[in-house]
Amino acid sequence: MEGVSVRKIKKICVFCGVNSGKDVAFVNAAFHLGEVLGKRKIDLVYGGGKLGLMGCVSTAVAQHERQVLGIIPSAFTVNNLVGETCGKEIKVATMQERLVMMMELSDAFIALPGGFGTLEELFQMISWAQLSIHNKPIGVLNINGFFNGLLSFVDHAVKQEFITPRARKILISATTADELVDKLQAFRFESDPALSKLKWSPSSSQKEKLDLTLRL
Repeated sequence: MEGVSVRKIKKICVFCGVNSGKDVAFVNAAFHLGEVLGKRKIDLVYGGGKLGLMGCVSTAVAQHERQVLGIIPSAFTVNNLVGETCGKEIKVATMQERLVMMMELSDAFIALPGGFGTLEELFQMISWAQLSIHNKPIGVLNINGFFNGLLSFVDHAVKQEFITPRARKILISATTADELVDKLQAFRFESDPALSKLKWSPSSSQKEKLDLTLRL
């Protein structure tokens, strides 16, 4: 990465499934991602519990003596629904509160294979980056082509002019953990000139006028 400006990443939030998936490669990749984070001295933020891929990546990070923080809605802790969090745990009231805290406490985001919840978290972070709510890098670990269909759909949306080429750059992808972390560290955020004028502080009662030709 000679000649490339590298951002300092201390904590990465990982979104992934509470199931392990059909392909054992998903489990192996989740453990390997945790090992990579540990060896690079990067701490983990995740959704809490020990089920599925979430349990794999959190266990691997903890085994390398890095900090693990699970942010979990209180509803999930009833009857030990998702198992014991591997590390420190913060309980929140709502799913939205959980995602906001994840955004605030993390320096970057990685999505592993998962279902609707994983996809919701991934695209929420992408849309918040597009709106300049944050400028942190976001990537998918494309294990055995799991995200090929999603990436093709996003590219199709660009061709159909629903997603701008600038916004498309927000979503990074790689097939190995090391490559993905390298890309996250090299990421340079390119904000939309109009959207970057939005003021998102709670005290702001007025938003800058947007060019209505923008494709959100």
